[in-house]
Amino acid sequence: MRRGRLAGVAMVVAAGVLSGCTGSTHDTRTDSRERGYVGGGGHAGDAAPPGKGAVQPGEPADFRSTFALDVDTASYSYAQRMIRDGARPAPGTVRTEEFVNSFPQGYRRPKGDGFSVSADGARLGAGDWSLMRVGLATRKSDPDAPRRPAALTFVLDVSGSMGGPGRLDLVKDALRTAAGRLRASDSVSLVTFSRGAETVLPMTRLDDGGRDRLRAAVEELKAQSSTDLSAGMKEGYRQAAEHRRSGATNRVVLMSDALANMGETDADRILDHIARHRKEQGLSLFGVGVGRNYGDALMERLTNKGDGSTVYLSTRAEARKVFVDQLPRNITLRARDAKAQVVFDEDTVTDFRLLGYENRKVADDDFRDDTVDGGEVGPGHTVTALYAVKLEHGAKGRAATATVRWLDPDSRKPHEEQHEIAASELAGESLWKGEVSPYLRLSAVAAYFAEALRAGGDAASPGPEPSPAAAEAEPLPAAPSLAKLRSEADRLAEEPGLPSAARLAKNISQARGIS
Repeated sequence: MRRGRLAGVAMVVAAGVLSGCTGSTHDTRTDSRERGYVGGGGHAGDAAPPGKGAVQPGEPADFRSTFALDVDTASYSYAQRMIRDGARPAPGTVRTEEFVNSFPQGYRRPKGDGFSVSADGARLGAGDWSLMRVGLATRKSDPDAPRRPAALTFVLDVSGSMGGPGRLDLVKDALRTAAGRLRASDSVSLVTFSRGAETVLPMTRLDDGGRDRLRAAVEELKAQSSTDLSAGMKEGYRQAAEHRRSGATNRVVLMSDALANMGETDADRILDHIARHRKEQGLSLFGVGVGRNYGDALMERLTNKGDGSTVYLSTRAEARKVFVDQLPRNITLRARDAKAQVVFDEDTVTDFRLLGYENRKVADDDFRDDTVDGGEVGPGHTVTALYAVKLEHGAKGRAATATVRWLDPDSRKPHEEQHEIAASELAGESLWKGEVSPYLRLSAVAAYFAEALRAGGDAASPGPEPSPAAAEAEPLPAAPSLAKLRSEADRLAEEPGLPSAARLAKNISQARGIS
C-alpha cells in the first residue's frame, strides 16, 4: 500500500490520525518539501556530538519524526466524563497521545536529572507492519525533599457557566487541597474573572497566617456572570510578572471551563499575550479544565503556547489527586524545551506513522535549535510515542534511533540521550500474545480506543461523524473491534500494577453501547 493512500486516521485503522501532522507521515517516494520542511539534517548545537543514528547533514527528512514532549492527560479524562454521562466525546477532542500517556508504562527511571530512553515493539499481524513504543521517563522525587519555593498565580473562572455541579465546586476543592500541600516558603495569589478580572488575594507567602488567608479567599468564591477570559489572563500574568520571585518556580495556573463569551474572545490575541510573558518572564501555564461543556480546543492551545500542560477534573477524587500529584510535578522541573526525534533506517523501514502529537510537531531541522519551543517535564513523568512501522520483508539490523534533547532547568545547557531499536525487536511476537509486555499491550489498547473514538466508532457500534482526516483514511488490516479491545483490557486488568486497565475496559464497554 502506498503511504499517500493511508494518511489520516488511525490506530483504529492501525495507523493513527494525522490531520495536519504532515511532518509525521513519511514515505521515501514523497518530496519533503511538500510538507513544508527542508531536508538536510540538523546541527549539534552545544550538546555532545550525536552518536550513531542521529541525523547527519544531507540525510533525507522523510526518515525523521520530530515532536515536542507532551505530558497532558486531559483528553482521556474528558472522554471518560463524556462516556460516563452517556455520550461519546467529539472526535476533535480525542488526542491519542493523551490517552496513552494516562497509563503506567513500566519504564526504567534515570538515576539523575534528565531522561531515560526505552523502546520495544511487536508485530501487528498485518503484513510487515509492527507497533513500536518509544518511552521517555524522568526520575521521581520525594515529596518531602528540598525544592525551590514556588510562586503560583491561580487564575480562576467564576463566570455563570461555572455554577453547575462539577465546576467551581471542584475548583474550590482542589484549592483546599493545594492550601494543605504547599509549603510555608511558597506564595500564592488568586485572580478571578467573570465580566472583568479581580485580584482577590495578592501574592501571599504561606506562613504567618498566609495559609489561613488563602483558605478564606477560596471559601468566598462564587459563580457570577459572563466569561472574560482575556481579562483574567491579562490580570493573572500581570500579577505573576509583578510578583515574580527570583530563585523560585513561577507559574500561572488557569482553572476554567474555557468557554470565553465576552471581551477578547479571539484566541490568537490571548495566545500572543501568553507567549510574550513566557519568553520575557519565563512564566509557564498549567491548565486545569472542568465542566461537561468544556472548551477543550482553547485550553489545549493556551497551555501549548504557555509551554505547560493540561489536566481535566470531573470528580472530587480527581481534584485531590491532581493537586497532590500533578501540581508538585509542575513546581519542580526536570527538563525545559524537551523534544524527541526518531530517525528511521531507510534500509530496514519502508513506512512509518506517529500516532497523535498533531499539535506538538516540530520541523525536523529544528530539533537541535534550542530557540524552538519544546515541552516542560517534571519529576516522575513518562512520555510515550507509538509508531506504526512497516519493515522491509526479512529486515535485519537497526530500525530506528530515538533521541531526546532538553535544556537543564537551571543552567539551560542542552543534553541528549538516545536509544537504538533493532528490526528484530519489532518483528518478533504478535502484539496480543501473552509474551509481549503488558505495558505495550495496554498502550496499544488505549491508542486503538482513542482512534476508534476519533473515527466515529467501529462497524458494530457507529458513533459521531468522524473527523475529516478520519473520514479520508483507508484502513490497514488487523484493526481490532471495540469488543476485542475491551476483552484485552479485561485481561490486562489481572496483571500486577495495572488496575487502570479495568477502568479502561469499562470505558470501552460503555462507549460500545452509546449510539
